[in-house]
Amino acid sequence: MRFLLLIITILILLLEGCYSFTGASVPPHLKTIAIPLFDDQSGSGKAGLRENLTNKLIEKFRQDNNLQISDKSTADAILEGNIISVNDQPQVLAAGETVTKSRITITVKVAFQDKKLKKKIWEKQFSQWADYALGGGSSEFEASITLVNEKLAEDILLEAVSGW
Repeated sequence: MRFLLLIITILILLLEGCYSFTGASVPPHLKTIAIPLFDDQSGSGKAGLRENLTNKLIEKFRQDNNLQISDKSTADAILEGNIISVNDQPQVLAAGETVTKSRITITVKVAFQDKKLKKKIWEKQFSQWADYALGGGSSEFEASITLVNEKLAEDILLEAVSGW
């Protein structure tokens, strides 16, 4: 029994590095990406929304380091987006039908194009949300938008670098 346990342990140790899961990754011919300022066709009138989302996305790509951020004219790929809706819906009613929480939902349409092969890789909609307390004032609302942008940027990055 000890001998069998020793053999199994040795096999596990030897085979431990043999399997790796990398998933689908960015094709080797794509090294750089351009992320121009997203459009905002939501009609929300929220100042800085498109700038904040675009900047968060650029930050995520820099942290990920699979594709280097580049200028639109020299990039191998381009990621273009459009904010298509911003919805703010009441969520929690307190006694007397007073709204205490609201949910902000942002939906974007994003297209990822391979400029080297001159083809669209994908075009998809992404939607994320966050709740905020109405009593928290504008800082609570701004924090919820920041959280939604963070989630959207993460979803878009994951689709771009692993959606192959």
